[in-house]
Amino acid sequence: MTKNVVAIIQGRMSSSRLPGKILADIAGQPMLQRVFIRTSRSASVSQTIFATTTDPSDDPVAEYCDFSGIPFTRGSLYDVLDRYHQSAKEAKADVVVRITADCPVIDPALIDDCVNTLLDGGYDFAANRLPPPWGRTYPIGLDTEVCTFAALERAWKEAAEPHQREHVMPYFYEGVELITDNRLLHTGISPRGFRIALLHHTTDFGDYRWTVDTPEDLEFMRQVYARFDGRDDFSWKEVLDLVHDNPNLMRINAGVQHKTLKDIDQRALE
Repeated sequence: MTKNVVAIIQGRMSSSRLPGKILADIAGQPMLQRVFIRTSRSASVSQTIFATTTDPSDDPVAEYCDFSGIPFTRGSLYDVLDRYHQSAKEAKADVVVRITADCPVIDPALIDDCVNTLLDGGYDFAANRLPPPWGRTYPIGLDTEVCTFAALERAWKEAAEPHQREHVMPYFYEGVELITDNRLLHTGISPRGFRIALLHHTTDFGDYRWTVDTPEDLEFMRQVYARFDGRDDFSWKEVLDLVHDNPNLMRINAGVQHKTLKDIDQRALE
């Protein structure tokens, strides 16, 4: 039976470090449009949805999605896990792909790798990165997390900590001990009984920063798209070649500190 694989892109205007970034222009299109188009190219994804919030500050996001024909839902501002659950439930998802709207070079082939790993291996959750101590080997900004709807619904019912609600999927993998099946796949069963898979790359590029969370990140991404003449069909490996051939590019945002799993928006606690 064919699974209904639903990619849900989360995004809001009230980013703590770069407000309004998801509608920031990158080579003639808002960033959220870039992410939506690239995500939609995944062969394994049945439908792509943009999940924003009901906060009035996100009215421009809803208006843009409506005008551009991007399917969207609106939900909780800070309880992003609830936002995902409601979107996935409405879409009748069997499998949920989590993408964030600040990753305009997200790669559809890597999305396929994660989805196919989950489906072929019978996992509850698969990703191409996890926070420390598990680590990453793909650049920051290619982050893809995939779970079954059944697992998502259980997390929605049981997760109680603020970081579990804001970051959506930590409830699955917290405390898991991963073993190396081969150098590109680590697997394990979490203390809560979830079957976990972590994909790695042959070479470690985990300290490369290709996401947008600061003005420096946005300038880096604009420079990348400019080098591709505004196209959006390039692969992550083409970006890799680009930054290796032009090392000054990654110096633009080299000083930006990446957020951690425990970093939550303090406004949610007020």
